[in-house]
This record gives sequence, C-alpha cells and structure tokens, in this order.
Amino acid sequence: MTNIQNMSLEDIMGERFGRYSKYIIQERALPDIRDGLKPVQRRILYSMNKDGNTFDKGFRKSAKSVGNIMGNYHPHGDSSIYDAMVRMSQDWKNREILVEMHGNNGSMDGDPPAAMRYTEARLSEIAGHLLRDIEKKTVPWAWNFDDTEKEPTVLPAAFPNLLVNGATGISAGYATDIPPHNLAEVIDAVVYMIDHPSAKLDKLMEFLPGPDFPTGAIIQGKDEIRKAYETGKGRVVVRSRTEIETLRGGKEQIIITEIPYEINKAVLVKKIDDVRVNNKVPGIAEVRDESDREGLRIAIELKKDADTQTILNYLFKYTDLQVNYNFNMVAIDHYTPKQVGLQKILSSYIAHRRDVIVARSQFDKDKAEKRLHIVEGLIRVISILDDVIALIRASENKTDAKENLKVSYDFSEEQAEAIVTLQLYRLTNTDIVTLQNEEAELRDLIATLSAIIGDERTMYNVMKRELREIKKQFGNPRRSDLEAQAVAIEIDTASLIVEEETFVSVTRGGYIKRTSPRSFNASTVDELGKRDDDDLIFYTQAKTTQHLLLFTNKGNVIYRPVHELPDIRWKDIGEHLSQNITNIHNDEEVLYAEVLDDFNAGAYMAATQEGQIKRFERKELSPWRTYRTKSVKFAKLKSETDKVVAVQP
Repeated sequence: MTNIQNMSLEDIMGERFGRYSKYIIQERALPDIRDGLKPVQRRILYSMNKDGNTFDKGFRKSAKSVGNIMGNYHPHGDSSIYDAMVRMSQDWKNREILVEMHGNNGSMDGDPPAAMRYTEARLSEIAGHLLRDIEKKTVPWAWNFDDTEKEPTVLPAAFPNLLVNGATGISAGYATDIPPHNLAEVIDAVVYMIDHPSAKLDKLMEFLPGPDFPTGAIIQGKDEIRKAYETGKGRVVVRSRTEIETLRGGKEQIIITEIPYEINKAVLVKKIDDVRVNNKVPGIAEVRDESDREGLRIAIELKKDADTQTILNYLFKYTDLQVNYNFNMVAIDHYTPKQVGLQKILSSYIAHRRDVIVARSQFDKDKAEKRLHIVEGLIRVISILDDVIALIRASENKTDAKENLKVSYDFSEEQAEAIVTLQLYRLTNTDIVTLQNEEAELRDLIATLSAIIGDERTMYNVMKRELREIKKQFGNPRRSDLEAQAVAIEIDTASLIVEEETFVSVTRGGYIKRTSPRSFNASTVDELGKRDDDDLIFYTQAKTTQHLLLFTNKGNVIYRPVHELPDIRWKDIGEHLSQNITNIHNDEEVLYAEVLDDFNAGAYMAATQEGQIKRFERKELSPWRTYRTKSVKFAKLKSETDKVVAVQP
C-alpha cells in the first residue's frame, strides 16, 4: 500500500485556502458580535483575570502575562499578543480601555511602546464586567490548543463592548471597521430595545445618534450614519476641532485641539508644515505642536494679511485635518461573518445576555439548593445532638458512621457527610436561629432565581438593572460633536497663488521660464541662457497672478499661468514647450507672446504667408481644460505650406 494520493492542484489549493480563510475569519481578525472581542483579546482578558491580575490588585510585569497567555491559550508570537494588549490600553484608540498599563504604551504620534519587560499591566475595572460571572457556567468553553485546559469561546460581557470600543480588522475576503460609541448612549439604546424588540432605527438613533471617538473631533453626515446603522456600510466626514486666535500685531493663528480618530499626530503636523515649506497656500508662517500633559494642541501661525478661511479650507481638503471614516460593520455571528446593522448588533447582544443571566441564575439556584439541603440536615441534628454523637462514637469509622446516620435518622448522603465532617468547635455556637435565618434567606434566593429562570419579564428587568448600574458607574459625556450635514469645501484657486514679482522670457524656439528679480538684476539682458541658433522674442516684468499667451506660426495658441512657469535663473536655458505640450510640431516657432491680467476685453489680428487674415476676440482664448498638455487653434491654415507670419493685438 502506498500513501501517495493523486489530486489536482486546483482542488488542493481550493481546499487548503478555504481552510486557512475559515481560520483567519473565525479565529483571528474579526470580533464576535456578542462580546465584541477577537480571540487574542478574549484570551488576554481571560488569562489575566484567571491569574488575579485585576484592577483591585497591583500591576504586574506585562512579560509575565504575555508568557502565560502564550503558554496556555494563544500559541502565536509574543509580539502579536503584546501588541493587542497595548492597543487595549491606549485611551486614544479605545473609548473605554480594558487594560491599564504603567510605562510607555505608545502615543498618538505613533511612537512604539516600551518592550514588555519594562511595562506593567492589569485589567481595568470595566474589563472586570466583561468577565463577571464567567465562573458560573454562563458561556460555552472549548479545549485550548494542547487540550490541557478549557478556555471560553465568548465572554459574559455585561456591557455592549462591540459598539463601545468598536473594532478594526482585515481577514480573508472580509474586513471590518466599527467605530467606538458612547457607553451611556449604547446602554440607553439596549434598554429601549429590551422593552421594544422590534424598535425602528430612527427611534434607536434618538438614544444612539452616532459614533463617539475617544479623540473627539466633529462627525458630519447624519444621513450616512443612518445608512451605516441600517446596512453596516456608510461614510462620514471627521473634521478636526479648530479655533482662530488673535495674536499681537493683528496676526492670527489656527489652533487645533482635537484631530480625527486613528490619525498620527506627528505625521499630520509634518504634512501641514510641508504645505508651508512648499508654499502650497500663501500665508502660513509657522507650524508648532504645542501638545503637553494638558492635552493636544497644534498651532498654525499665519502671516499678517493671510486669508485664514482659505488656509483652513485648504488644510481640511488636502491634509488629514479632515478625513472620511468608512463604516464597514462586519462581525462573527454563529461562526459566520456578517455585515450587520445597529438593530442586529443590539438584538444579538440582548440574546447573549439572556443566555448568560439564565445560566448564571441556574448555577446559583443549584448551589443554593445544595446548601439548603445541608442546612436542613444541620437544623435536624441540633435537636437530636446527643443521640447523634452517641451514634457516631459507637460507629467503627467514618463510612460506618455515615451509614448509621442514613439508616437511623433518614439523613441523605450529603447531609451525613456534612454531619460527620462537622468540627467540634462548631458545636459551641451552632445556634439554631442562625441556621434558621440562613434557611429563610436561601428559600428567598431560590424563589427569586426560579422567577428569573421561569419568567422572561423578570429576567429582562434584571438585565436592565445591571446595564443601568454600569451606566451609572462608568458613563461619561460625549467627546465627538455630531453635525447633520457634511460641509463641502470650496477653494478659490486664485487665492492659493502667492503674488510675487518675476520676469518672464520667451524665445522663438519655444523655451520659456520665469526668473526672480534677484537673478534678473544680477545679469544683463544679453546674458539670457539660450541656444546659439535661438532668439529672445519677448521678456517682461510680471506678477505670478498673471497669464501668459504664446502664438505660434502653425496657428496654435499655448496658455500658461505665470505661477506655473518653471522658476529658473536668467543665465539658464529654460523649459521647452514640448516637455508639456504634446501636439507641438518640430518646426513650430513662437511668433508673439504677451502677459495679461484677464481675458475680458481685447482682440487680435493674424495674417498668413498666403495672404489670409483673421480677427478674433481675446475671450475666445480663456483657459481651456487641457491647457497643460494641449495647444488650441486660433487660425486654420488652408495648406500644408502656409504659416502664420504675424499676430498682434
């Protein structure tokens, strides 16, 4: 028998990639719809909780926690575990942090955290509520990777963590982007939905109007939020919070106090400074990051007569001062990735909590019933104590004593065990009243728990009460403002041109450039850089806000804004038209050039070698869409040999 199988590569690839995809989707990159956690996060929280690394005890070396997680539950690299742990501790990434960390856990500037041997961590108080009642058989368990112990496949999750902290992840064929929300608002929406299971989306949005980023800022586009909550997909605008401050001498500065979610502050400041360095928009004097322990603050100092609104609009449009956030709410529901809306997320969470509360109540009830049984036995023993002691003394051993108790006094196995293991000192203060009180309390507790298990109304009231307690303890005000409409950014392109004095030169052969007054004044006109067989036909002083028109002997006109001309020294040759204009002929020459302020008034005359003449209006030449790469005709030539010999206003 040989163990060689003949299979097509197609089948193997399909089957293996399918298996891999399923693993990545279910076990790595996407959060569960019930507790909002990915497997690595769940394992971190469970392991730290099991090791007693909780908010009410001291901090513990991160490396120790990571080692335990890796050794017991997560057989992957320590860096992937530590990275996930660090992220759960970053208050600019999570609306409510689940891990508290001492030491450097990174920053908004994208600085890396310190190595795990330097930092210390413990669970946060609110993370404890994700794990509450886990020991009461409330969630399903599975074997860990080496079948040595069990781990939970989902946490009890006493608050809706999927919405509160959001999630991002990329798996095979699926990605997810769920933004963070405000804890109090999410709980209000859940409580409303418990009472109204078929609640309409608009009603839910009265309680949960939109995301709430830990970094604040302004979210624009109510319709898009509604669309995202309905379908799981939508796109909102997130804009930085800015204000204008007046400085001495009539200058102004733009102050940024909140930036969009997941934007790297250091990179943003550098991009804004690049705008200043490259003079993309006139009027920025200096860009400073003034953030300190009080909070984030970026100052953009402007020059004296700068157009503040234009600069701000430019920065919103061309830097990450304003970004689009794309909702893509995908979560694992019953082992399957699904694109989910708000109602589905809330109803899945409520169903999960129902299972948890019923299972917990059943566990507590079983425990109370066992204890009640023992207490009833002890109450009976006290009334016949002397007889019981005599019976035990007369027995041969523990087993015999238990048998005698069961036969003579009709005690059960559990009661007999409790009686024979009762320590003598307990008899000194074993007061019948204490036991009777405990019996009454246990009967009350069992009745309450039976009501929760048997009656849905009672169970939902418990669920609502627990949610309200968490809201009362951890609720905090919104940080992000919501605006109904996304504001379209209008920028007048003319206002972006920095007005500077310059000298424009054009040669017959088609070399053009602009030159700074300093370079022009340092040379004579004859020192112009040009080819030996070329002639200077036009030069003039101009402003960068003006326009240059070039008329050629082939009847074409070429347009260039002066500010777009290459800035080149007077003694250098300049840029040839063919570097940008694609439809220029080899033997095409410039006949006439002029610089203008606008295209409103004026006309031109043109004459050709074969005697045709033409008059045309200047406004017909106002800039066309493809001016950067194409010339346009001002005169059609009748024959191949004809050419324009003169153009003039």
